[in-house]
Amino acid sequence: MLSRTAEDLYWMARNMERAENTARMLEVSFRLTLLPTSLDREEQFEPILTIAPGDGTFHERYDALNHENLVRYVALDPENNGSIYSLIRNARENARARRASISSEAWETLNATWLQMQSFDYDEVQRWGFRDFFDWVKERSHLFRGVVFGTMLHDDGFRFLRLGTFIERADNTARILDVKYHVLLPDTEKVGGYVDYYQWAALLRSVGAYRAYRRIYHETIYPWRVAELLILREDMPRSLHHCYAIVLSTLDELAKKKPLECRRLAGQTHAQLCYGQIQAVFREGLHEYLTRFIEDNQALGSQIQEDFLMTPMVMAEAV
Repeated sequence: MLSRTAEDLYWMARNMERAENTARMLEVSFRLTLLPTSLDREEQFEPILTIAPGDGTFHERYDALNHENLVRYVALDPENNGSIYSLIRNARENARARRASISSEAWETLNATWLQMQSFDYDEVQRWGFRDFFDWVKERSHLFRGVVFGTMLHDDGFRFLRLGTFIERADNTARILDVKYHVLLPDTEKVGGYVDYYQWAALLRSVGAYRAYRRIYHETIYPWRVAELLILREDMPRSLHHCYAIVLSTLDELAKKKPLECRRLAGQTHAQLCYGQIQAVFREGLHEYLTRFIEDNQALGSQIQEDFLMTPMVMAEAV
């Protein structure tokens, strides 16, 4: 496969996955504003800016950090290259450039999503309801992945789409878990108190893991259980272990037994997740562990660019 084609497919998947993850983060921020807490509104929204993709110009372009401006910037701003609007636009452009490499159904799904996305402004999102808009973004992402899986030939092009999806998903899971654990709970709130509990519940819902947690653990929400679920359990679809199991198997298929550096990096991280224990994670420090994982994941993304794709990474990682 031509490396330019592979690059467009890889970033098509990353853009759509990032749009979905951004909608999930905004939905959580909306839920958390409904909780009584000693945090003021600006302090509640700052962590979302920390993990949301973007160009870092929010404070230069907006007077105040509130829910309206956050939605405008992170969801609807065409000048912010990390907004949901820009991510869907970029995914559609990737698809348009490689229409011959994807199924007609996959193209039609992305094109229809982009056409509808252009109709949204802040007033329209308000009329819809914020949660309905976030659900729409997630549903369109789910539809895209389902159409790709069900209609495309499972060849190298399909594998690059899978690779982009799960590299991006691992990054998001690590960031949102790190921000909750390291940033979000105010100093005046009791760890294990009701604010802490509802923040952890909101985090689980943001990654679609609330019911899975209840089914596996049958107990109240504890930080170490949430971390175990989202880091080490391979059967959890958004866990780091699950993402890297798919990344590693996909790279094995793409590398075709060549000793590529990206394959070694992915195997090293997968082994740590496969044989790691949550006690060891907390002994190291959850924040330190997740920071190291995010750095390793970014290094893997850069190495994939070098080993397979045309150009160095030009799309900013979420900061």
